[in-house]
Amino acid sequence: MAAYQERWGGLSLPPAPQYDGGPRYLDPDSPEADSAGWWFEAGTQRTAVSFSFLIGPSGEFGIQAEGGKWVPLHATIEGWVESLALAHEASLGARQVTRLVGDDVDGLDLNGFAPMREVRGLADTWWRGPDSLVARYSGEATAYDWPGGRIAVIYAGFDEGRR
Repeated sequence: MAAYQERWGGLSLPPAPQYDGGPRYLDPDSPEADSAGWWFEAGTQRTAVSFSFLIGPSGEFGIQAEGGKWVPLHATIEGWVESLALAHEASLGARQVTRLVGDDVDGLDLNGFAPMREVRGLADTWWRGPDSLVARYSGEATAYDWPGGRIAVIYAGFDEGRR
């Protein structure tokens, strides 16, 4: 927690496109231990949600549902921060934004797309295509065993040099 606070403590974040905006800023709180190791809250939430944003024992950034199911969204805190920056930049530069929900996400063809390793995605991933970016969010769907909660956002039509 001390290392997290030193590096990330107080960092204000832009709203996340999912998870009701995510944490407003990063600030560790409420350390807890279990058989897997230590966990702690990542920061103050923007809104009241039925899950907590946590940092896992291996440094993963994720959510934990009220029922106790832990879902790591990104392998690192850097991955979460990178995904927020990417979503912000993509929303500014795309000419078209398309949102798919539930079973429609299964029909998304990612042939010709490459995973964006910078986000270190686990439940949430980003993909880069010839003229578009795709974000896939499955954290809440996994936490609540709710396949209909999967979401994909396609950012398309970038100006040259903007993506």
